Amino acid sequence: MFLRRLFTKREKFVVPIISVGNLIVGGSGKTPFVIALASRYPNATIISRGYGRQSKGLIEVSREQKIVATVQESGDEAMLMANLLPNNIIVSENRKKAINYAINLGARLIILDDGFNRANIEKFEIILEPKYIPNRLPFPAGPFREFSFSEKEADIVLQEEEDFTRVVSFSNLREKMLLVTAIANPQRLNKYLPKGVIAKKIFPDHAYFDENTMVDLLRDSGADTLLVTQKDAVKLTKFMLPLSIMQLKLQIDESVFESIDNYISHH
Repeated sequence: MFLRRLFTKREKFVVPIISVGNLIVGGSGKTPFVIALASRYPNATIISRGYGRQSKGLIEVSREQKIVATVQESGDEAMLMANLLPNNIIVSENRKKAINYAINLGARLIILDDGFNRANIEKFEIILEPKYIPNRLPFPAGPFREFSFSEKEADIVLQEEEDFTRVVSFSNLREKMLLVTAIANPQRLNKYLPKGVIAKKIFPDHAYFDENTMVDLLRDSGADTLLVTQKDAVKLTKFMLPLSIMQLKLQIDESVFESIDNYISHH
């Protein structure tokens, strides 16, 4: 990545591109940040890699407020965004191809989900960082995906609990709940868990769920419902099982939007 950033020429596109990324391995709030950002710019097209999807190539997830892909084709994060937002959403390994596709569809603004490592694209770089970082070494010695000084490439670096904060709410809480989740760093949920969680079952990040397994887990735990994040819920809704949902939103400092607006207006 260091050599790529040093020698790769950035391509500038005819529309402004906002990239939301991180340098830390695991979850840092990119998806809820993209959702908050897209809520402010409803005409923006969101382009994501589509991590965990069971498909390849460029796939439209939603167009003109209509979902046109399955969760297996889109991946859980893209489907969550499609459920919550009116924006057009595309998943593609080839980000440049997706950008040109979106421009041909009439996109005036593009939000690139997890785009910091796309060094060949000219864009407004936002990096999200957790409040606590154990050290600033690259993986596997530390949590960084690449050298930490790469964050100098970003336009703004935002720290959790300073520049943005998580706000968690719940729906359908019950006295006995089984926490089931397939997200990165699931231990970050612990401080938000409500009373009534009697057991936990953790799956690998982006894992898909088997209906029979979920039925067995619910029965064997003695729980009334499965407590899941919104990201997990998009892969469970067809099973018709009782769900309690953790809903995550971000409150973002207004100065962040002012910086983005300034970039868009001068593009």
